[in-house]
Amino acid sequence: MPVGTQGSLKGILPEQLESLDCKLMLGNTYHLGNRPGIKVLESVGGLHKFMNWNNGLLTDSGGYQMVSLVKMSKVSEEGVEFRSPHDDSLMLLTPEMSINIQSKIGADVIMQLDDVVSSLTTGPRVEEAMLRSIRWLDRCISAHKRKDQHLFGIIQGGLDLDLRRKCIKQMTQRNLPGYAIGGLSGGEEKDQFWRVVSLCTELLPANKPRYLMGVGYPLDIVVATALGVDMFDCVYPTRIARNGTALVPWGTINLKRQSLCYDKQPIYPDCCCYTCKHFTRAYLYTLLSMDEVSALSYISIHNVAYLLSLMQNARTAISNGKFPQFAETFVKTLFPDLDYPVWVVNALNSVGIIL
Repeated sequence: MPVGTQGSLKGILPEQLESLDCKLMLGNTYHLGNRPGIKVLESVGGLHKFMNWNNGLLTDSGGYQMVSLVKMSKVSEEGVEFRSPHDDSLMLLTPEMSINIQSKIGADVIMQLDDVVSSLTTGPRVEEAMLRSIRWLDRCISAHKRKDQHLFGIIQGGLDLDLRRKCIKQMTQRNLPGYAIGGLSGGEEKDQFWRVVSLCTELLPANKPRYLMGVGYPLDIVVATALGVDMFDCVYPTRIARNGTALVPWGTINLKRQSLCYDKQPIYPDCCCYTCKHFTRAYLYTLLSMDEVSALSYISIHNVAYLLSLMQNARTAISNGKFPQFAETFVKTLFPDLDYPVWVVNALNSVGIIL
């Protein structure tokens, strides 16, 4: 899912995103609640109409800001108190308020408010956050009234596999439409990352969506898909585009490199996105060298198209019973010298994909 934090995917128009066959994008409850604010969104009939987006919307709960805005927040059993980065005002985000805001935003998939701690956090705080997330889930379920919105629970427990097991056991008893794996992609070792993901996908219901929150690197996505994850989101493709970096099967291309000033190839010759159909690396290099903002839009379109295509190809491979071959080809293209990271080898071996 591309991330449109405040109802806009940076550098890409809604119709451009639709042309890429994007079915679902993400908005941020905390930021949308601050700007434009719920009164504005409610007055126009929700975020779909406000941003002229005709496909699916998922909103996170605002819980992640407990990590990203940790210096501006304070958590208690009641909820999370934030100090606004815009006007310094205080806002108490409770589980009930999070659901109410998401209801008025009108997203198709909504997330529970969870107690989020960094994946590098250790000690009693991790268990406290996991247990509180279960209690807050029950408050979210009680506050959830719209049958056209699908509420997902979020599995917490840090890097402690026993805590993850306990959380999954409790949350799956609530029989929700889907479940997310939260609290990862925060700087933990990759060996720990894949083992937590593997445990969660093994124990979560196979017939319901399993959403790995905040993961967007292509390699992480392919490995996590092999482990059984269905959904991902990340600001990664548009963020690196704003630095002039483009995604390709063998990694990335820095389009600010002077060596590209005469390069007549598109970013990636096999890509069918608007940017690759119409512009060369040399043109994009020139725009970047002049600080022309349209370059950031062109690269963002390509990067989002690349990740959407990667997932579409993975889905097709799964349907055709050829995902192991797909994953093997992807990894070998990324590491042509066959110097694979150990965590990738171990993760894929765990599901019978031998590199």
